[in-house]
Amino acid sequence: MTGYIIFGIVSAAAIGVAIFTYIKTQKTMSRMDEMVESAVSGTFSEKRFSEERMSRLESKMYRYINKGESGREQIEREKKNIESIISDISHQTKTPLANILLYTQLLSESSRLGDEDKMIAGQIESQTEKLSFLISSLVKTSRLETGIIAVNPSEQDTEGLLRQLTDDYMPAAEQKNITLVLGENAAGSAVFDYKWTIEAIANIVDNAIKYTPCGGTITLNASEYSMFARIDISDTGIGMTEAETAAVFQRFYRSPGVSDEKGVGIGLYLAREILEREDGYIKVSSKKGKGSTFSVFLPKN
Repeated sequence: MTGYIIFGIVSAAAIGVAIFTYIKTQKTMSRMDEMVESAVSGTFSEKRFSEERMSRLESKMYRYINKGESGREQIEREKKNIESIISDISHQTKTPLANILLYTQLLSESSRLGDEDKMIAGQIESQTEKLSFLISSLVKTSRLETGIIAVNPSEQDTEGLLRQLTDDYMPAAEQKNITLVLGENAAGSAVFDYKWTIEAIANIVDNAIKYTPCGGTITLNASEYSMFARIDISDTGIGMTEAETAAVFQRFYRSPGVSDEKGVGIGLYLAREILEREDGYIKVSSKKGKGSTFSVFLPKN
């Protein structure tokens, strides 16, 4: 009988210990779950715990998450510093460049300068415009690459986008005696950021005008598919070799055959960066002397 009593007491104690351990484990797991959830949602805050009240695993989890939060805060501080530096560069260069352009224009119009002096003033103006464009493009690219500027895609009309591009670039095309055509298949929709996408495609259209000879044609078209919309910018320009098409989206790349044309080789790189950030992409097909077609692919809902 005594043995049964002892066995009962031991069994009851074991069950009690098991229940206590289970409850303690559940509380520990619950606190760890709360830590992870708050870390995921970005609301994790530092708390003080006593080692006696926490399991060793819970303590390690807390230190790990807290270290991750410190790293995230450091990244945010560095991001803000980069944003400040980029903004300073942008603001500090605008005024001097604008003044240089103004002074060179005044010199070019002066009756006191000879033809050679006016030619030099014109070259200064041209190089200043190139520098201004380069700084502007680099600032935009840096802001995109660091996430300072984020694209905000939403469902948009592709025809409206192409019509605005046609209207914006028609004067430049006409000045060079190039026919800029909005194709019959411009209607459709896709998910994209209107402001940034029009800037991306504008870089392509601008290049097409630069590298298409007088009397050529540039056509803008759109095609709809179940998963995406495709915008084609086709020209009858100088075209590219296969090696050039593989390199054309690299930063600062310029074909040796177009070194006389204005440009710094960043427009297509910027276009690709913009499109990738709205889950789109760009490709090119071209043949030397037979023109190029740049195809922009934008996602659909």
